[in-house]
Amino acid sequence: MRWSVTRIPGVLEFTPTPHVDDRGFFSRTFDADVAREAGIDPDGFVQDSMSRSRRGVLRGLHVRVGEGESKLVRCSSGQVFDVVVDLRPDSPTHREWISVVLDGEKQNSVFIPAGCAHGFQALTEPADTAYRIDRRHDPHEDLTIAHDDPELAIPWPLPVAALSRSDAAASPIAELSTALSAIRARAGTDRWGQG
Repeated sequence: MRWSVTRIPGVLEFTPTPHVDDRGFFSRTFDADVAREAGIDPDGFVQDSMSRSRRGVLRGLHVRVGEGESKLVRCSSGQVFDVVVDLRPDSPTHREWISVVLDGEKQNSVFIPAGCAHGFQALTEPADTAYRIDRRHDPHEDLTIAHDDPELAIPWPLPVAALSRSDAAASPIAELSTALSAIRARAGTDRWGQG
């Protein structure tokens, strides 16, 4: 397994080497030693979650305010167009975004540090997305940004097939300045959210 940096500081992509044969493939999806080498505390994850989405379903853009949460996201089956938006006020890429296609055949994953928003659109029918999260969920810290925010202008690859009620009602960044000001650096981490 190898890891690489992205244009957004602290956002990392992990790419394993699946072993393929006539039965299918076998792949390591997480390696504590590789995580440590990349600056991530592998023992810091406290929850694993998964979502299943139909083709065209869009989830996000979600961020947690306060101390936030870091997560490692992987598409275990199918494909998703995964987006990370940097909302950390002191970051050199503040309010910039990147996209990565997470692919169940490649088993690649993306590490998203606290203070970054995350969303994805399912490209296949279905797409299973797995999350490793480093803080227990506190619904009082949840914040959703409109997926069609004009400032971000994210070119989602498919027409949106479905959104949750809260995602459909989300506001653009321009209307969330007070809520976004609650994003702060986490104690015990460097300025980009990695240990």
